[in-house]
Amino acid sequence: MSDGRNGSVKQFICIKWGAKYGPEYVNRLYAMIARNVTPPFRLYCFTDDDSALHPDIAARPLPVFDYEPPKRTFGKWPKSRLWGDLGDVTGTVLFLDLDVIITGSLDEFFDYGDPEDTILGLNPNTPLEKMGQTSVYRMKVGRLAALQDIFKADPQAAADKYRFEQRFVTRNAPGGVKFWPRAWMAHFRMHCVPNFPLNYFREPRIPPKARIVIFAGGLNPPDALAGRWDATLTHQSPLEHLRAGLAGRRKESFVKHMRHYLRPTPWVKDLWTE
Repeated sequence: MSDGRNGSVKQFICIKWGAKYGPEYVNRLYAMIARNVTPPFRLYCFTDDDSALHPDIAARPLPVFDYEPPKRTFGKWPKSRLWGDLGDVTGTVLFLDLDVIITGSLDEFFDYGDPEDTILGLNPNTPLEKMGQTSVYRMKVGRLAALQDIFKADPQAAADKYRFEQRFVTRNAPGGVKFWPRAWMAHFRMHCVPNFPLNYFREPRIPPKARIVIFAGGLNPPDALAGRWDATLTHQSPLEHLRAGLAGRRKESFVKHMRHYLRPTPWVKDLWTE
């Protein structure tokens, strides 16, 4: 089998560290890839615990990158481990977050642009800034290695300046970055959940041209399936949600509380599965 350097094998990578995501996230990601890509393909999971992973997933140890992680800043900075040498994984790779839901063909993610390009999603939260979204990005292995040197010199300073690792990548990637066509990626909260007040009456939907639905913040696929805005909440009926807001049993302003209502999303169960 090719190792991917001649482009004949579509190579996917993901990263799993700590206890936030169990092996079921990786296994479901593998199954979704298999249903939506023309073979051959390979999924490499860089992890500190490869127990219970599907046998066809190529588990690899987390790449060694010695640095003191930022302590005062948001952002998934451990992803920086993937910017440099990845051992026997070479060539072009497509990175996927563990909590995405694949809704369409992934083939074009490998055909789009030049093989040397670093391609990210366009972050819909900051459209004028043109910041990348690293839930789904393609790179040539090693092309972002220079970012590790910048980050390692002073991780906290880099995190304080850029706040999120995706902003750091967008601003510092050698040769710059390009973006996927906007319709390919859907942000669950922004593109799937109906606008207020329709969110009280309609279930979230998948935009027609979306290939991948991404989840940001504290809302993940299990939350969408259950109908809760984040993992700290339980599903409420519209009336219960209103009463909780009026009674002050909320974490935010009343207006935000009312806008942040989510009906259960049945298509998550159909797509996010092994």
